[in-house]
Amino acid sequence: MPSVVYPAETFEGLRQVFSCIDNTTLEGCDTRQKVETLCQRSLQLVDRLRGIGPVAAVCVYPVFVRQAAGLLRGSGIKVASVAGAFPAGQSPLPLKLQEVRYAIDEGADEIDTVLLRGALLEGEYTKVFDELAAIRQESAGHTLKVILETGELKTAENIAKGAEIAIAAGADFIKTSTGKIAISATLEASEVMLNIIKQHYNRTGKRVGFKAAGGISTPDEVLKYYELAVRILGKEEINNQFFRVGASRLTERLFAFLTEQNFAI
Repeated sequence: MPSVVYPAETFEGLRQVFSCIDNTTLEGCDTRQKVETLCQRSLQLVDRLRGIGPVAAVCVYPVFVRQAAGLLRGSGIKVASVAGAFPAGQSPLPLKLQEVRYAIDEGADEIDTVLLRGALLEGEYTKVFDELAAIRQESAGHTLKVILETGELKTAENIAKGAEIAIAAGADFIKTSTGKIAISATLEASEVMLNIIKQHYNRTGKRVGFKAAGGISTPDEVLKYYELAVRILGKEEINNQFFRVGASRLTERLFAFLTEQNFAI
């Protein structure tokens, strides 16, 4: 049987997506060896002839930031760290700020923090804003991604409100999910978030990034998020300054797909 030939647009879209991946390990069983392997593979997954790679960042827990920063130094790959009581966010603000500062002092370029969903669901919007604004101040000069955990916010109205608060508090990116609950990233929640980003840009001229994360594990799945973002924001916005995908299983699969399949290019 003849092999399938994929259109050039598919290759170009997925090639762009690959450079927007935050290659991630966030497990209780993470070890120094696992983090070293993640960093080394992130450095190796490059096909310069086809313009594939490297990934945008490696994302780890704060205790592994110093190790990752050392392994990736000079590569152009950023070190992202979750901080601020990931994944639940249910800790006092001073402890969250200490963790953010620790991650930055260890060498993190980017902070992925979490929105306080319980307070938002109770209508305590000022509390949610004030916490995020304090984290923004603590992480000044570093990229801040705010995770909404849309599966817990549930409704489009709550998701939109969370996105608006995060952006108002100074988030550089708004992110769908932690990947730690049953309902992770969905296209429906992503569409709400992308529309809030678009409205904010139309109103202020300021660009805010979007990160899809949680359960996205195949090229077909991630292509749908890429196409949605292109439709709402425009193709020029799909670069790793304004578009990210948090991934663990996807990275190797997408690289193999791009380098092994036939494309009409």
